[in-house]
Amino acid sequence: MKINEVEAQVGITKKNIRFYEDQGLLKPHRNSQNGYREYGPREVEQLKQIKLLRKLGVPIEEIRQMQSGAHTVGDGMRRHLISLERERRNLEHSMELCRTLKDREQQLDDLETDELLSQMEVMEREGTTFLNRQREDTKRVRYVAPAVVTVLTVLLMAGLIALMLYGFALEEDPVPTPLVVVLVAIPGVVIFGVLLAVAQRFREIEKGEADDAKQY
Repeated sequence: MKINEVEAQVGITKKNIRFYEDQGLLKPHRNSQNGYREYGPREVEQLKQIKLLRKLGVPIEEIRQMQSGAHTVGDGMRRHLISLERERRNLEHSMELCRTLKDREQQLDDLETDELLSQMEVMEREGTTFLNRQREDTKRVRYVAPAVVTVLTVLLMAGLIALMLYGFALEEDPVPTPLVVVLVAIPGVVIFGVLLAVAQRFREIEKGEADDAKQY
């Protein structure tokens, strides 16, 4: 089974499948003749297991321990529940602070930020971890480069098509239609490929599995 078939069957992107292979969670066989990876029922089942555990937020390393037999599912869940409980307490502390701020009918400029930040630092020293959305603030920046490259490439190819058609129209002798189709199709295929690639890139950015895994 090829990776495209696995992607469709399990619902995990090729990028994520490669990522799990790099992490040692998946070891598909290689075809001795062409060197291509070949996936069988075992790999499909492993990917389903990984998908299940990752949806529950189980860390990559914990999944690795379960796969090796060092930890049972129960062991892994007990350890993960401790992490979830810690996250729940952190969330409760954040909610408590938000409730306190909710009752302050004041403008942002009048907020005692130094006092509140000091209070949060004390809570952090005591073990609380607050949500930090600053990393997500830069996420949209990742869209800029592929979007700009795509727009420039599409404009360039569209301009090339227009220039060729204009040149053909000026020719005294008619250019064979098959040749026109072929020459116009080349930049057209480039445009299609670039749009397809940028769409895939946007999905990868949105998915963020590799970035998410760096937490563990």
